[in-house]
Amino acid sequence: MKKNIKNLKKKLSNYNPKLKEECGVFGISKAKDASALTALGLHALQHRGQEGCGIVTFDGKKYYSEKRFGLVGDNFNKEKILNNLKGDYAIGHNRYSTTGENTLRNIQPFFADTNAGGIGVAHNGNLTNSISLRKKLVEEGAIFYTTSDTETIVQLIAKSKRVKTIDKIIDAIFQIQGGYALVMLTQTSLIGVRDPYGIRPLVIGKLKNSYVLASETCALDIIGAKYIRDVDNGEIVFIEKDELKSIKPFPPKKIRPCVFEYIYFARPDSILKDKTAYEYRKNLGIELAKENDTDADMIVPVPDSGNAAALGFAQYLKKNFELGLVRNHYVGRTFIEPSQKIRSLGVKLKLNANKFTIKDKKIILIDDSLVRGTTSHKIVKMLYDAGAKEVHVKIACPEIKYPDFYGVDTPTKKELLAANKTNDEICNYIGAKSLKFLSINGMYKAIGFEGRNESYPQLTDHYFTGDYPVKPIDELGDNKITQLSLLSTASNN
Repeated sequence: MKKNIKNLKKKLSNYNPKLKEECGVFGISKAKDASALTALGLHALQHRGQEGCGIVTFDGKKYYSEKRFGLVGDNFNKEKILNNLKGDYAIGHNRYSTTGENTLRNIQPFFADTNAGGIGVAHNGNLTNSISLRKKLVEEGAIFYTTSDTETIVQLIAKSKRVKTIDKIIDAIFQIQGGYALVMLTQTSLIGVRDPYGIRPLVIGKLKNSYVLASETCALDIIGAKYIRDVDNGEIVFIEKDELKSIKPFPPKKIRPCVFEYIYFARPDSILKDKTAYEYRKNLGIELAKENDTDADMIVPVPDSGNAAALGFAQYLKKNFELGLVRNHYVGRTFIEPSQKIRSLGVKLKLNANKFTIKDKKIILIDDSLVRGTTSHKIVKMLYDAGAKEVHVKIACPEIKYPDFYGVDTPTKKELLAANKTNDEICNYIGAKSLKFLSINGMYKAIGFEGRNESYPQLTDHYFTGDYPVKPIDELGDNKITQLSLLSTASNN
């Protein structure tokens, strides 16, 4: 029974019909309570990864490290643990695995000793050439202990023949490709790196005399830090002796941030390009409403992902906004015997129809995205079973037709519903009366552009277009983890 309960808990905690979040990174310099502030920052970034969390600190002489499975609040909630993380400099990481097994050794930050001193590395993103790099490093005698592509970065830094640590880092990042944001801790500095296209986010904050690096501004808010600016695409920032310095070693490129930060990943209160993610999501709903051709009695969001878009949609059309679905936020902590009947409940473990609100009503159901369609099918059926007269589904982004290679856990192309079915076929599959996706240009308008620049897109939007700013070198799909594991095993024998 214990094994069955464990499997059910894992199934419930992994319930997510969306694209899976990336990782969250945080770092702070010269702060009295560096470990506690880092734990708070990671808590604010918990939505970006829930599988594991870790903190590395430095006290001027030694490095200290704590890594745990699970949530920040369940692990870094005791004074004893935080007191063991000594020092005024710290970096932290929330893990959602996109490559690598879910084992303790894969939880970041990673640490290594080099001939220039120790270095800790926390990484958000994914390398598109990690297999090729790892194979080359193994052939040259490198020993890997994890199946995370982040260790490839650590190995490249350690292997560099440059003298200064910052030069070793530059040497390493010139060899890696993909979407990434790095926060590093050395004996003399806190360092942040953002990929040449700025696909993955990284912001700079200030708390009195301390500098803060984080994936999102919500991590600054929780500790009372002031937002200074984003790290530029292709920029390396490093804090030494209370001074922020900057290097831009790459040839200049136009920034192309990930469009899903605006649509889904960033916390609603985080700032992206002078607006909160919440405002962008309302705008997506407004643009969807402008393209609407369906009449209905009420607008219902899929909570919580569709809330802001549905609100914008309803306000623009002056329609009733109703919570026709109620979410159970505690599903991950459900302790029940996993009988077949319980397992078959599926989406009802997390959502339930608000029957008296939706009965005999024509509903427009709003969500931010549609990936596999299995959950949408269950939600539509749930609404009909609860007495809805009609259910029309509107999605506040275009059709997702292509997988990701930059740190987002997307299904393979054969699992992406829109990659294999027409709009009418998808509509029939999910059981809706009608189905409409937001247009590409509508999405761009919601984010503040006149439309998509076809010659040079303003955003990394490959999910919808197949236009990858960094072409994948290791096109291994589902085999990537297996390949990484084999290389790790080979290098440890």
